[in-house]
Amino acid sequence: MTETILVAGGAGYVGSHMVQELINEHYDVVVIDNLSTGHRQAINAQARFYQGDTRDRQFLESVFAQEEITAVIHMDAFSLVPESVQQPLKYFDNNLIGLISLLEAMNKYAIKYLIFSSTAATFGNPVQIPIQDQDPQQPINPYGESKLMMEKIVHWVEQANGLQCVALRYFNAAGALADGSIGEDHRPETHLIPIILRTAAGQQDYVQICGTDYHTPDGTNIRDYVHVMDLAQAHILALKYLQAGNPSCSFNLGSNTGFSVKEILQTAREVTHCAIPAQEAPRRGGDPDILIADNSQAKKILGWHPQYDDIHTIIQTAWTWKQNHPQGYAHK
Repeated sequence: MTETILVAGGAGYVGSHMVQELINEHYDVVVIDNLSTGHRQAINAQARFYQGDTRDRQFLESVFAQEEITAVIHMDAFSLVPESVQQPLKYFDNNLIGLISLLEAMNKYAIKYLIFSSTAATFGNPVQIPIQDQDPQQPINPYGESKLMMEKIVHWVEQANGLQCVALRYFNAAGALADGSIGEDHRPETHLIPIILRTAAGQQDYVQICGTDYHTPDGTNIRDYVHVMDLAQAHILALKYLQAGNPSCSFNLGSNTGFSVKEILQTAREVTHCAIPAQEAPRRGGDPDILIADNSQAKKILGWHPQYDDIHTIIQTAWTWKQNHPQGYAHK
């Protein structure tokens, strides 16, 4: 019998790639999304789509009543660090209330398996580099704080009713499906690689380098970029891990390698063969100097082996998406 997996937030950037990977692996897929930041066109037509908000308990009840869901992959959250600094209540309302409603529905329908999208932002300014799975979590922005609170909520629900969960802490999701059919399209766009590629495509005049006084070799902050399809594969491995009877736990998902803003910019110039002008700008709020994952536990315990472990390849997939969809999902 084919398992039915619910993907909350399945119209989003990572969510739509998650849906694609589940279908590739022959799962039956149900998607819920309110389309506030996601795109209907990004969802594979083989998935069943329900438009609604995870904070709406009546909506969730209707979906869970219709579908025989065996596990939930939760990717439904606001995730922009600067916006969270400016509007913390928006983040706590959406991210926490949505999770609580989803957990209540799961409990009512006796669904025990949850794969939860967390974030490296829960670590704040890390105590060491690379960041270990069990390092102290001390967020420095409301987005990271909301995700840490979500991790804690899930932990207590595990204790109360036997929920089993794997929390996957993403570092910087990047890239797109290799054929360029789906990819990253945020409005407004705040992620570095798509902003750089907008400039390469002539859609803006230059890239803003936000901060050149970080404690890094070239003064720009350093991030760990992991391909979005590798993230999706990790979720399937995490589900199989739980179904095999293993205990709840958390894993860092990154490449174990860091690249500065200037290094990403130079790599994009090499991939696109475009000049890509850049100008220095002030720092954004809530940004740590360096975030790099130690991914050894995900590799050892889940058997995760990222297929896109070269930054040139990651950027090339994003560039293929950009060339195929210069206006994102609005127009091909």
